[in-house]
Amino acid sequence: MPGTMSIVTGMMMGLLAACGAVGPLIPPESVGVNSTVERQKALEAIEEKRRGAAAAAESSESQPDPLLQGQDVNLPPLQPVGTR
Repeated sequence: MPGTMSIVTGMMMGLLAACGAVGPLIPPESVGVNSTVERQKALEAIEEKRRGAAAAAESSESQPDPLLQGQDVNLPPLQPVGTR
């Protein structure tokens, strides 16, 4: 029996050691500082395009009435609801 236990224990340890790599392989081009910097530059370029498009869309909208500047919501003019 002691020989069987050591064989089973050895097999279990071998299986556990063999299962060290989990998940897909990572290509070496995706690892390192250069690839991280390139990804950040690409993301910054995309964000800059979005900001430019948002600024262009904002400038093309009609300018609000100067009397209403400072209000969060443009409300309709006050009208009486009922009479007393």
